[in-house]
Amino acid sequence: MKAIIEYSDFRQYMRDFYEERKLRHVFSWREFSKAAGFTSSSYMKVVCDGKSNLSRIGVERTGQAMGLVGFEMDYFRAMVNFGQETDEAKKKAAYEEMLEIARVHKVRVVEGDLFEFYESWRNPVLRELAPLMPGATPGELAKMCYTDVSAADIKQSLDFLVKAGFLNKTGENTYTQTETSIKGSPEATKLAIRDMHREMAKIAANSLDLARTERNFSGVTMGISKDSYEQIVKELDECRRKIVSIAAGDKNIDQVYRLNLQLFPLTKKAKENGND
Repeated sequence: MKAIIEYSDFRQYMRDFYEERKLRHVFSWREFSKAAGFTSSSYMKVVCDGKSNLSRIGVERTGQAMGLVGFEMDYFRAMVNFGQETDEAKKKAAYEEMLEIARVHKVRVVEGDLFEFYESWRNPVLRELAPLMPGATPGELAKMCYTDVSAADIKQSLDFLVKAGFLNKTGENTYTQTETSIKGSPEATKLAIRDMHREMAKIAANSLDLARTERNFSGVTMGISKDSYEQIVKELDECRRKIVSIAAGDKNIDQVYRLNLQLFPLTKKAKENGND
């Protein structure tokens, strides 16, 4: 079984703990629940299946039942908070606590670097821009960005990209990409991507001042049903995949662009207001 600090899903950790104990000894969900002090014989299974949450006391009992102590118990508490919290800010804070515990104990958390990658617009931009300008200093790269940014911030991002393996440093101020594309799917990464969307939306608004030959904006306001919404989302997904394929095959890149595909409600549902 992996170390707890390599997990980001507390339910998966509990499930793996159960499966490992079951392989070593005769172990049932009843015994697991009893060890954690729950009267329901199936409570641990219900939690692992995502049908119930752990209370604050339940977290402590479950951790003790799994033999967690010290920083492992601290990590489990944070991981449960991350998994069960619905407030975005608190959820993000819980994940950052998990990362900090991992750093202190010199262990890398799965998805941690990907999470940090999406926290700032600078990282994806520099991942594309730096390889286009071999030998360029952080100050020169900063001047290439339409959004104001300091040379110090550029250097910080470059150092992170190299350390995390998103860029290879092949010479003085010279970089190459390690992969042609990056996709963020884990739950933790989705939080950082939301922040990225907010930052990019602001940058998009500012780009309206650019010449029309350099930017393209269009939109349509429409009334649709849930079924139509899902169908449109599928079309947008397919369109995005095709665009990524076109960009990945481009051998003459000379500029970094951002494509925002935005489909969002402008009103509440009519039926929610009692209008049928």
